[in-house]
Amino acid sequence: MTDVLTPPITDANPSVAATGIAGLDDILGGGFVPNRLYLIEGVSGSGKTTLALQYLLEGARNGERVLHVTLCETEEELRAVAASHGWSLDAVDIHETLRAEGSLGSDEQYTMFHPSEVEPTHTTEWILKQVERLKPSRVVFDSLSEVRLLAGTALRYRRQMLALKRYFSGRSCTVLLLDDLATTERDLQVENFAHAVIVLEQMHPEYGSERRRLRVIKYRGTAFRGGCHDYIIRRGGLEVFPRLVAAEHRRAGNGNKLPSGVAGLDALLGGGVEPGTSTLIAGAPGSGKSSLAAQFVAAAAERGQHAAMFVVDESIPTLVSRSASLGLDLQRHIDAGRLTIQVVDPAELSPGAFAHAIRRAAEVDRATIVVIDSLNGYMNAMPDERFLAVQLHELLSYLGQCGVATLIVSAHQGLIGSHMNAPVDVTYLADAVVLLRSFEAHGEVKQAISVVKKRGGEHERTIREFRLESGGIRVGAPLGEFRGALSDVPRDEESSPMKQEET
Repeated sequence: MTDVLTPPITDANPSVAATGIAGLDDILGGGFVPNRLYLIEGVSGSGKTTLALQYLLEGARNGERVLHVTLCETEEELRAVAASHGWSLDAVDIHETLRAEGSLGSDEQYTMFHPSEVEPTHTTEWILKQVERLKPSRVVFDSLSEVRLLAGTALRYRRQMLALKRYFSGRSCTVLLLDDLATTERDLQVENFAHAVIVLEQMHPEYGSERRRLRVIKYRGTAFRGGCHDYIIRRGGLEVFPRLVAAEHRRAGNGNKLPSGVAGLDALLGGGVEPGTSTLIAGAPGSGKSSLAAQFVAAAAERGQHAAMFVVDESIPTLVSRSASLGLDLQRHIDAGRLTIQVVDPAELSPGAFAHAIRRAAEVDRATIVVIDSLNGYMNAMPDERFLAVQLHELLSYLGQCGVATLIVSAHQGLIGSHMNAPVDVTYLADAVVLLRSFEAHGEVKQAISVVKKRGGEHERTIREFRLESGGIRVGAPLGEFRGALSDVPRDEESSPMKQEET
């Protein structure tokens, strides 16, 4: 997911400097306003140093002079971190205070400011001389926890930070202060006078890998996107996934219906699914929900349109093989670039990363149909179930604004019975609901299909038999000879056999 998806915020400041992280620039309205002091807070391992290095390297690429002052790491360690991302720090000036104050004696311990609050120490003088000599436009101090510990009191620490801000004021220099929160949860003193504050959070769910997200606490005089934004640390640095806001995305879509290519199914749906709508395909496990979604995808690809599938419950080879047994050649469409299939691991993929992948399908690949298979797996990818409906509503609204037809697969609990239900009720979110049920008839287990809801369009209200055969999907004539066909044991009202299927 390397594509840049960064729609601008309406009130973005054109004079800001990019951070080198596309998603963060989107959140900040373009980046950091130059010649200001910024605070980056986060626990150890949240990616503060990586973010700072990306910011410095972006400045170096633009021909700027940049300086990294490390108070707790050696230059060798810093270069090793950069090498792990494939970066070279040759264009970054590095000042290592550990080397400048190498002695461990009590009189030689380094600090940024003298305890007298007036006279700077040898280390501080050396740092300020480097700033005067290099005249960098971007400076990073990593980290403030060392300064806080050696300052001794909160008052002295605050005065030291204010002195640092005054020193850089008017020197055409943008400063990032990194704080690892080693001794406190939040540094409210520095937050008060920092121009902007970004908090990096790291969460540890009971199962799966850790998840990270960031929040912009404040950004003076600049419109920014609030809320929590997921991000990951990978080779190449931080990748930030801005929170999806459906109202910011709109494009004109084709109003023509998207048929499935199965006559009986299209008759039930009044001709097919409409662009910009969402359709929930619900039913018991094994009733043919995923195959039904694959039919719509294959039909769209046959028309030369692009489609995307996000699969949670099975692998790509299994899906392709199973679809081939129904006469659906998904592999041909994948090879032709008309179909993309992504396997979603709910233990590893955050909701923000999942939304970013769907944005890529809608905006970069220009997909006309997007399939989420299944809702059950998507629910497991959420950090908290109570937010599922809200996030899903935003996601469906976004796809609707983009003119994409969305198919959502939801498996009911149990195989057969009148008391089957879904793990979460999202039927009110979907524009159409297709219901698949298994029932017993004449000693066989059969499937029935019906459209129980469709907003803004005509549809059949009959119940038809649904079959998966080697020749493809078959939707039969209406089950007029049964009463209660959606129950597990319907009543046979006619002695005649079932009507012949329609193709």
